[in-house]
Amino acid sequence: MAFPYLILAYGFKGSTDPFYVEYAHKIQEFKNIMKNSSLEGLNMVNSVLRLGIDYHFQDEIEAILKREYLIFNDDIIGDCNTQDLYAVSLRFRLLRQGGYYVSMDVFKHFKDKNGKFKPTLGEDREGLMELFEASQVGIEGEHILEEAEHFSRYHLNEWVNRLDHSQARTIQNGLERPYHKSLVRLTARNFLDSFSGREHDWMNTLQQVVRMDFNVVKSIHRKEVVKVSKWWEDLGLAKELKFARNQPIKWYLWTVASLADPSLSEERIELTKPISLVYIIDDIFDIYGRLDELTLFTNVVNKWEINATEHLPDYLKICFKALNDVTNDIGYNVYKKYGWNPIDSLKKSWAKLCNAFLLEAQWFASGKLPNEENYIKNAIVSSGVHVVLVHMFFLLGQGITMETVASLDEIPGLLSSTAAILRLWDDLGNAKDENQNGHDGSYVECYMKEHQGCSVEVARDHVISMIKNEWKRLNRECLTSKQFPMCFKNACLNAARMVPAMYHYDDNHRLPGLEDYIKSLMSETTLL
Repeated sequence: MAFPYLILAYGFKGSTDPFYVEYAHKIQEFKNIMKNSSLEGLNMVNSVLRLGIDYHFQDEIEAILKREYLIFNDDIIGDCNTQDLYAVSLRFRLLRQGGYYVSMDVFKHFKDKNGKFKPTLGEDREGLMELFEASQVGIEGEHILEEAEHFSRYHLNEWVNRLDHSQARTIQNGLERPYHKSLVRLTARNFLDSFSGREHDWMNTLQQVVRMDFNVVKSIHRKEVVKVSKWWEDLGLAKELKFARNQPIKWYLWTVASLADPSLSEERIELTKPISLVYIIDDIFDIYGRLDELTLFTNVVNKWEINATEHLPDYLKICFKALNDVTNDIGYNVYKKYGWNPIDSLKKSWAKLCNAFLLEAQWFASGKLPNEENYIKNAIVSSGVHVVLVHMFFLLGQGITMETVASLDEIPGLLSSTAAILRLWDDLGNAKDENQNGHDGSYVECYMKEHQGCSVEVARDHVISMIKNEWKRLNRECLTSKQFPMCFKNACLNAARMVPAMYHYDDNHRLPGLEDYIKSLMSETTLL
């Protein structure tokens, strides 16, 4: 029975609590349904993923995907036994998201003799929606999937004009927030709306699990918020550095998105600490510190010697002390738990970040913008993503070897693509944080400088294209790289999925995606 695992992982007290006994029973009931599934296996896997409760069913999901992988290969070899666009697209996407590098050639069977997708497919609304979702897991050079995206988007927009408001809104939501590139909490409601027309005997059991899981997870997050708030208050930086942002709960939400498994409570709390310091140090470099002070601070971080702080102004001494304490605490905890001392890697990541911040400060002080290539190369580091993901890797504690640690220091593709997605979103010009008035340049400015006469709209379209390409690179890294464990790859994907919620400001300088995300986490009612 699942209950002992729930006790250990989530800290539930007292196995006689009727709610938790029933909760564990429902999880086990659906596990049994999945184990005995046949034709419905793919829909079950899709449902638990789209509803964000896959952490309960990892073994069952893997068993089904292994079986479906054999079916997929049979379809490729046997010239595709099915012309069901929905089933083929769903199988393709789920296998790729599960780490199976399956061929895009399976979609050739849906093309006509002229190499175009058959026009009759435009009448298959469910198939089109799943084809669009499948197109989002493509990698560089997969032109069939690019064609699939354009074809499905065009015909789905045609469907919008033919449906009632509710059905049309479901399609529009799917186009605006494709599942692979969005937070599960922001797409789950839309999935249920699109799924409601299909009858499944097992759906009632799954909905019961979702309702109970929602209450359990909400309770866990509320406890974490209390602990994070206490840590931040005890740290004292908000009082000492009044110019800097004071948003610990917003920073904590990065960890909720990236590390979705409720059992990773300790890891979320610990990861919030370096994330907070990234924001604080960013504000120091961007809006407060003088260039000579920032140079001294960067030298101290590179040397990492407490004695070297004597020439720093007080506010930077306070900042470095907090940085040193947090870094040493995390390093000690990782060593105690996993037997690997990550302190050198953690210090190197902070040095890289401060070096990148300093270079941006020097560019701004000189009034000279770098070229596109130099800007984005530095921006990948100054985004802070590398620092955060290095800490995340060690906190997760899986796959730590000399080779992976050496690779982390060099910012591999898995990390650089995640960082590029964040920085390019930020640079689109939507991220006008009400509490940050500094300036550290943007890729849009650099692009327009190098392409004289280029409009802002053209530059923004170019950045959007770059973001799509970085997603393809990130997909490739998750599919083909054997260097990092799946839990870390998924965490990187989730970090990239969180970016629009954090950086897409509306005309009122608000973050509607983030507001929706907070409601989905803390609301008193479930999404069902």
